[in-house]
Amino acid sequence: MRAHRNIPMREIVRIPGNAPWEPIVGYSRAVKAGDLVFVSGTTSTDQNGALIGAGQMYVQARRAIDNIATALKRAGLSIRDVVRTRMFATDVSRLEEIARAHREAFGEAPPATSLVEVRRLVHPDMLFEIEAVAYAGNAAASSAARPLKPAAAARTSKSPKPRPRAKKPAPRKAARRRR
Repeated sequence: MRAHRNIPMREIVRIPGNAPWEPIVGYSRAVKAGDLVFVSGTTSTDQNGALIGAGQMYVQARRAIDNIATALKRAGLSIRDVVRTRMFATDVSRLEEIARAHREAFGEAPPATSLVEVRRLVHPDMLFEIEAVAYAGNAAASSAARPLKPAAAARTSKSPKPRPRAKKPAPRKAARRRR
C-alpha cells in the first residue's frame, strides 16, 4: 500500500495566466500543490494572449518555454526546477527545431520528457504546446541559490560498476530419435 499525504487547501495556490482560453475552459496557468508546481499546456502567446511565430516551430517552442518560465517565476521557481515536460507538436518531422528549443532551455538540468504528435491544437496556427511539472522542495533550498553541475559532469561523476555478465547456458545436445 502506498503512503500518500493529503495537501491542505491552504497549500494549494492557483496562478492565472494570460491565455484567452483560461476563463472559457476554467483552468489555471499553474497550480502549486505542496512541493509540486503543475504548469498547464502552454503555447506561444504574448502578454495579451496573441499568437507569436505563426508557421515557425522553433519560435513557438521557444516562446512557449519562456511562458512556462514566467509561470514558474510567479510560483517562486525557475526553469531549473522542472522535473517533467510533455510536448505536443503538430509535426514531429520538425523535431530538430523542437529539440533545439527544449535543449537551450533545459540542457543544464534535463527533465524527463515526452513528445507527442497531435493533429492540431486549440488555434489553427499553433504548432507547439508544452506542459511542465516542477519540484519546489524545501523553500530554503531554492533553485536560484544552488549551482548546477555541468550536465556532462553530473552524468559521469560516479559511474556504476559494470555488472558481471550472465553465463550462457551450455548448448543442449540434440535428442536422438528412435526409428
